[in-house]
Amino acid sequence: MHALYSKALFRLVLLLGVSILIGYLCVSRSYHSVALFEQEDFSWELRTHSTNDATTNLHARVDAARLIMEFVLSGSNPHPYVSSGLFFTDRNGRPALFDWSRFGKISFEARCFPAGTIRVGLATFDDKLSKPGDLMTYRSPLAYVNCNQDGARVELDLAHLAIPEWWVDMNKLNPSDLGYSLDKVAQIEVGTSNASRVGTPSRIEIAGIEMHDRKYGYLYFLAAFLVLSWAAFGFWFIRQYALALTNDLQGRMQKDLPLVAYQQLALEPHREKGKSAILKLLATRYADSELDLETVVSETGVNRNKVNDILKAEMGYTFIGYLNKLRLTEASRLLVENTSASIAEIAYSVGYKNSSYFNKLFKEEYQCTPKAFRDACKKEAREPAL
Repeated sequence: MHALYSKALFRLVLLLGVSILIGYLCVSRSYHSVALFEQEDFSWELRTHSTNDATTNLHARVDAARLIMEFVLSGSNPHPYVSSGLFFTDRNGRPALFDWSRFGKISFEARCFPAGTIRVGLATFDDKLSKPGDLMTYRSPLAYVNCNQDGARVELDLAHLAIPEWWVDMNKLNPSDLGYSLDKVAQIEVGTSNASRVGTPSRIEIAGIEMHDRKYGYLYFLAAFLVLSWAAFGFWFIRQYALALTNDLQGRMQKDLPLVAYQQLALEPHREKGKSAILKLLATRYADSELDLETVVSETGVNRNKVNDILKAEMGYTFIGYLNKLRLTEASRLLVENTSASIAEIAYSVGYKNSSYFNKLFKEEYQCTPKAFRDACKKEAREPAL
């Protein structure tokens, strides 16, 4: 069994290491990202928007995949707002709708001069509400982002953006109608917020825009690999354990059978009559449930201490240990050869009045129950170990 455990531990550690490595590779590769400006057939038109008298100066441009907007908000409007957006088009310059439903997140680097809060939003086409070309009728999920001069990487969950209340009111919708779809996205826009400074030259930069999605095929492969590989290991271990246990039990049987005197035990000549008398008495009457140390002392004439000393010197057991060894060895033989007898019948036939006590002693001796011992030997008889 020690050899099996060593082999199983080696394979367990190896499988665990392989599982961790493959798990890391599959999980890391399942996170996929693509730069917005590097997407196939991606084309756009830069558009700016501002409320009446919102700004005295507004310039927007895209430079090396970086959206830059420079402006000065005017104080003449109580709610000034300016924005710049990438309005999506096809190769012919006509408005286009992009399917972003597979993307879960969008990330970018935001930098603001001076520091402040900006608004980042989308324009998504609603088949029941939107009018082509009229972005005010498009649903506009958005999020507010804090940024400063140092710049920071921002990641937004595209499934949890917010629809502004003013847009719901303007389109006379139910206040609970705040859903949106990402399968028809017309624009991505960056604009100011109510916290933006008035009368201060300002600059907003959005760079490194990336779309993120998951490649679930890697995760499905990982799940299948883990289930199959660990199931195979479990099956291998159970089978090898059963074979090793069977071989171990058979080895114990072959080793212990010589203890049964009336069949295999060949008593060597003893110089002292007492030794021979004790061993012969135990070998012939071990199945007597009433046999005890007092009986042996009475019938052999050897005192109690001498009986234990003789058995310890000759067999390596005390009186009780040697008596149990004889009984359990015979019980193991009967379990294999007398398959029609019950466990309780076998226990009684070898000198045990209590089958529970017999089961306890048998398990201590053979590391398995009598039933498991019998089943293992039956299986070995049907399917020899390779």
